[in-house]
This record gives sequence, structure tokens and C-alpha cells, in this order.
Amino acid sequence: MKRATMIIAGVAALGLSACGGGSSYSSSRAVTTQPVLFATGPIYSACRSGGRDQASRARCGCVQAVANQSLSSNDQRRGAGFFSNPQQAQEVRQSDRAIDERFWTRWKGYSDAAARQCS
Repeated sequence: MKRATMIIAGVAALGLSACGGGSSYSSSRAVTTQPVLFATGPIYSACRSGGRDQASRARCGCVQAVANQSLSSNDQRRGAGFFSNPQQAQEVRQSDRAIDERFWTRWKGYSDAAARQCS
């Protein structure tokens, strides 16, 4: 059970740590900036209330913006609960119910997308 919790925490941390960062500016060269992803919603709120040092406003906003692109509002509300209850995520991941398996596939795709888009 402890290993499973660590896995879930790792997935959430991966999504969170991939977001944020910055760019440096040099007056001797042109700087190409990427649009900053930011949104508020259930994932953002759960991320910010989690008490993690890495859960900055920018990172949590980025993770929410990716959620808006890849998850339904129902999926977002369901996944937001994982921040405060990682055991719930583990139960969904290990469930044999088709609805849970489909949700977990979407959630995994979302966390992969957050890692790509928010780094």
C-alpha cells in the first residue's frame, strides 16, 4: 500500500514539477517565448491546497490548463480528490470496473500531457 501511494504521489509530482520554469532574456538575441498555460478550476484548487512547496500558482495553473484541454469537468473533479486522498487514486487504478479503467486511461494521458506541455 505504501508503494502504491508513492507511485500515485510520483505521478502527481511529475505533473506538478513539469510545469513552471522560466526563460532568460538577453538583449543581444531575440527571445522566443511560448505561451504560458494558466487556468483555475478543481485541479488548480486541489493542487494549491495540497501544501507542497512545488505547488506554485504558476505550476498549478499550468496543470489545470492541461486538464481543461484533456479532461471533462467530471474527470477533473474526480481527479482533484486524488490530491488529498492518494489511496483513492490507487483504488481506481487497480479497479476491475470498466468505468474506472477508462477513467484511469484518461487520467494517465492527462498527466503525460501535463509533463510535456508544462515543462
